[in-house]
Amino acid sequence: MFENYMDVITRHYVDFNGRARRSQFWYFVLMNIIVGMIVGVIQQMLSLGTMLSGLYTLAVFLPNLGLSVRRLHDVNRSGWWLLLAAIPIVGWIVLIYWDCVEGTPGPNEYGPDPKGVAQNIPQTAA
Repeated sequence: MFENYMDVITRHYVDFNGRARRSQFWYFVLMNIIVGMIVGVIQQMLSLGTMLSGLYTLAVFLPNLGLSVRRLHDVNRSGWWLLLAAIPIVGWIVLIYWDCVEGTPGPNEYGPDPKGVAQNIPQTAA
């Protein structure tokens, strides 16, 4: 779990290319919540107002955005679909659904399958 979080923060900080598995996405979300809560507790103990949480939010904004785009790529959608988040409730539900469904098996236009397993996809005869 922590490895997925650190991988996104270190190796894929501003990476908008390729695909991201569900596990990578959701482990990052979980660790981001945990680290955010720890930052909030430290912030309260040191009476820093919202300074520390604001800095943390800025620090993880680009990795979070890049991971979200790569997750959409895994379900064969463009990163521009993230703009659905601007539509309250309905847009969020659609994005959460896409974050929960399995990615496109095999390679798609955004890259190879991040699972590394090329599944047998029936070929149509021409």
